[in-house]
Amino acid sequence: MSARKTIRNLGIVLLAALMLGPGTTLAGYGDVLNMPQSVTEIGREIYGLHMLVFWIVTIVGIGVFGVMIYSIIYHRKSKGVTPASFHESTTVEIIWTTIPFIILIAIAVPATKTLLAYEDSSNADVTIKATGWQWKWEYEYLDEGIQFFSKLDAESEKARERNSGIDPRSVPDYLVNVDNPIVVPVNKKVRILTTAADVIHAWWVPDLAVKRDAIPGFINESWFMAEEVGVYRGQCAELCGKDHGFMPIVVDVRSEADYKKWVVASQAKAKAAKAEAMAAAGKTYKLDKLMADGEKVYNASCAACHQPTGQGIPGVFPSLIKSPLITGDKLGHIKIVVNGTPGTAMQAFGGQLSAYDIAAVVTYERNAWGNDSGDVIQPSDIQSAK
Repeated sequence: MSARKTIRNLGIVLLAALMLGPGTTLAGYGDVLNMPQSVTEIGREIYGLHMLVFWIVTIVGIGVFGVMIYSIIYHRKSKGVTPASFHESTTVEIIWTTIPFIILIAIAVPATKTLLAYEDSSNADVTIKATGWQWKWEYEYLDEGIQFFSKLDAESEKARERNSGIDPRSVPDYLVNVDNPIVVPVNKKVRILTTAADVIHAWWVPDLAVKRDAIPGFINESWFMAEEVGVYRGQCAELCGKDHGFMPIVVDVRSEADYKKWVVASQAKAKAAKAEAMAAAGKTYKLDKLMADGEKVYNASCAACHQPTGQGIPGVFPSLIKSPLITGDKLGHIKIVVNGTPGTAMQAFGGQLSAYDIAAVVTYERNAWGNDSGDVIQPSDIQSAK
């Protein structure tokens, strides 16, 4: 086959690919090879800009490389072609300056419009503060008085453990599900205020076209307006430590009526939990109950670092087995759990757990894995240590 025919056939294939578009030539692979189609208007604008630039770059690339390949084949020295002797061409310089300028303007105008809209978080219907922790999210609905933590769901947490014996494929939405998703109304503007309590995180939900860094000491703003009811999943998109890959985000978009019901139920639940915590703080509990509840709290909040066996990770997270902290002064142990340790991954759980939960987990740590101190910590001990 001649070189001329080869180039012609290649051009036909490329032209067909351009005419058919990625939806046909890459059928079944769009979600993997391209940006997701968003359920928000701003997300669709971003996708449109992405495709505009993609096709401009594709056409320019085909044109440039086509001319290069043609010139290499048909103007080579072996064919006796003599190189042109001119030094410069004003016409060519005008052309290769004007065309890129027109392309840049064509991209810059819609891109600037979309960027300004993306940064405008004013007039929001719902405002949620998202705080990143190692390795979970804390959400606070500023106008509704709702606050909760959201972390990897228990099934995924158990299946990801080494030698768990659980097939991850049997776990629904493995590693992208949480115990407490955030709930928002459909067709309402939701403002997200992102910050962090320890290291840099990033709040990212591709289907909602939202990605914003969460930086300690700073508050960044973003927003979305979902136009379809459904569940949308994302992840922390900033490498934030050992369990970075186990810090998912789930947004449950509901109808306005269902959202209002959820708000009422959540407010009632928070009120009941607060009353229960206050009542528990004045009671005295036996070792068996504290140990049973403490194990649950430990597995949910502590096992990710110190391991379910309490052995920790050598050189990273200390072992709790026969540790001087565990076998030593009770007050020192309590204060570390309540206030954390600055400059380390040890968080302050005083604002995350109730006095009873902290009493239970400290009791569990001081009596599990052969520590057998016999110490029984009561909620009143936690209150006095704060």
